[in-house]
Amino acid sequence: MNVSLSSWLLIVIALLTANLPFVNQRLFGLLALSAFPNKPFWLRLFELLTAYVVVGLLGFYFETSAGNRFVQNWEFYWIGLFVFIVFAFPG
Repeated sequence: MNVSLSSWLLIVIALLTANLPFVNQRLFGLLALSAFPNKPFWLRLFELLTAYVVVGLLGFYFETSAGNRFVQNWEFYWIGLFVFIVFAFPG
């Protein structure tokens, strides 16, 4: 897979997974929650942070499969988190 295709694929996956906690009442889109008729905000936030980690690991995999991995500092991860939250805005 070339770098351009993997970059666009990662962006589309990030857009979809960032909105997933807000468009349904199931946990991670799979498990029905009988304890909560409406999913609470803290659970949606947990799903959002989990999706951020999963997309980050997928991006790490794409980067290492394309060639050398670049070193990122803490600023990169904070900016990535805020971009992920912005991606979740339509949801």
